Amino acid sequence: MARNGKVRVAIDAMGGDYAPEEIVKGAILAAQKDDVEIALVGSTNIVKRELAKYKFSDNLPIRCVEANGIIREGEPPTLAIRSKRDCSIAVAARLVKSGEADALVGAGASGATAVSAIRYLGMVEGMERPAIGGSCGSFAPNTVIMDFGANVDCKPQHLLAFAIAGSVFAKKLLYVTNPTIGLLSTGSEEGKGNELVREAYPLLKNSGLNFIGNIEGSDILSGKVNVIVCDGFVGNVLMKFYESIGDHALNYVNRKLKKNPPLRAMANLMFNRLLPITKISYEGEEEGSGILWGVDGVVRIAHGSSQAPHIAHSIAGARKAVAAGVVGSLKSELAKFKQEQAAVSNQPNTGSSKLKREVLKCLLKSK
Repeated sequence: MARNGKVRVAIDAMGGDYAPEEIVKGAILAAQKDDVEIALVGSTNIVKRELAKYKFSDNLPIRCVEANGIIREGEPPTLAIRSKRDCSIAVAARLVKSGEADALVGAGASGATAVSAIRYLGMVEGMERPAIGGSCGSFAPNTVIMDFGANVDCKPQHLLAFAIAGSVFAKKLLYVTNPTIGLLSTGSEEGKGNELVREAYPLLKNSGLNFIGNIEGSDILSGKVNVIVCDGFVGNVLMKFYESIGDHALNYVNRKLKKNPPLRAMANLMFNRLLPITKISYEGEEEGSGILWGVDGVVRIAHGSSQAPHIAHSIAGARKAVAAGVVGSLKSELAKFKQEQAAVSNQPNTGSSKLKREVLKCLLKSK
């Protein structure tokens, strides 16, 4: 953190559908709260021109950092990061690596943000793959989902690591003392689901986590568990469906009440008071949604369609994650599992202890 105690956030000013205008505006909204210092990374000429639209911006804790080039949606992220070493997202990641920033926020191509984070920050020991964690917001405020889309193809040990990261998420950012863990499947009984889910079940069951078994789609918003574990393919589809609910529900109400304008206007007013559709996609972001868990630093992946309020919320979520020490907590939890591996290895070779050894070996398996 800065000497004044503020969290320093590096932002890819050139990434996102509405960059740089909305990114800069969102940074200003966040900086006005006086608890962050912001580095806007990109073409300084362009960024400064945007900042100049807001005469009061000179008095805010915002600085510009030069970067050349951006990674566009559709570019192969690994190749692009290698060939564009000084692009905005790579420079922003290096600011975190060098200690000049405490967190990174990017709304550009999520693959490029993840690759930059892995390349320049590295992975914490015990995590083979990073995972994007997401809160279910107001519908289920004490429930998070891991993974929201960082990995579409997973192995059982990856889901175990996601569960550990999700447990830290729930403890540190949602203040749940002993989070319950559920494995998303097609049925609640053990043995249900695809091959990945069936093989991950015994790992979670014998992990020492507060694992309650499989949960079904109907349980997602029920609050039945605090951490829902799934691969990134399922999680990403689920996230995008969830974020669309507000708009589709309001459109349905408007169609049904098309012939009754006064009632439609009243319904719209009540609907927006109960379920603000402009907030449904980011209402949980200050609680840490979109954090890339597993990399050795706080990295927040924002929506590509993010506008200023979304960016401000993303910055607030990154600031909260830094203040909560989530990376250090994840390292501690994984180290605890490593210690348990040593303890279990000395136990008699019973079926139970053998399975526990296999669980811990899976978790700490090298790439």
